[in-house]
Amino acid sequence: MTRTLEWQVRVGLSEEDGTTRAEAVLDTGSARLIGHGVARCNPQDVDVPVIGDELAASRAMKDIAAQLMKAADHELETVGAGPASGPVAPPYAWSDTTA
Repeated sequence: MTRTLEWQVRVGLSEEDGTTRAEAVLDTGSARLIGHGVARCNPQDVDVPVIGDELAASRAMKDIAAQLMKAADHELETVGAGPASGPVAPPYAWSDTTA
């Protein structure tokens, strides 16, 4: 089976008083996931806004990644391909390692 999809991600950032907040929205066409991330500048550190942007955005996207993994695990369990119980390695073919 061959198929091509395009998912859209939008990341919004706001900064106030040394705190950067990010909201990432993933639109798959059939689902919409929203992730949140926060970064705070230590008062002793030099304020470099782009660092806060990068940290907050990466945390928001990590939130979405966790939601996607949870959804995939649920779908795999639904079709009988998920782990039986506990934190053992999944017995299905989808892997995050390269050979």
